Amino acid sequence: MSDARERVRQHLLEHAVRRGDFTLKSGAKSSWFIDSKQTICAPEAMVDVATLLLERIPEGITAIGGLTMGADGATFITAGVAATRGRSLRAFSVRKEVKDHGAGGRIAGSLLASDRVVITEDTVTRGTSLVEAANVVEEFGATVVLLLAVVDRGGTVKEMAASHGWAFDALFSAADLGFEYASG
Repeated sequence: MSDARERVRQHLLEHAVRRGDFTLKSGAKSSWFIDSKQTICAPEAMVDVATLLLERIPEGITAIGGLTMGADGATFITAGVAATRGRSLRAFSVRKEVKDHGAGGRIAGSLLASDRVVITEDTVTRGTSLVEAANVVEEFGATVVLLLAVVDRGGTVKEMAASHGWAFDALFSAADLGFEYASG
């Protein structure tokens, strides 16, 4: 395990993982919860998170984004770090609903119809936010190449993504953090 990967894993365990009784977005119950934004947005971890994400982003990708709020931290730190390393990635957010004023639409930020895109998310269980964002991006005209999460706590997203023709990857699985995959 690289030093950056181990630092991020330790930061997640120390600052983002909570144990107890939790109700997930789906309504399912879990004995653990992870607020990975506690790591993604922490100054001592964000460059390492971005570095790890950049290592997973294929050549030829021109934009990164996802459904706001879950994707925003990972999206913007990754695009910023990429820029300091000579790699240009446009960054954008997908709004949860259509904006009815200004330019309108669900895309906020920099995205072109010609872009090849990575859709990102902080933590996924079922992957519904990734799929929603990917569908919006494809409706916009851009090409989704990869769905990429910081933490996969469900273990079923890869299969679901493949059913849509997309690849899926995550920096960390539930097992990497010492847990079994959560359902639901």
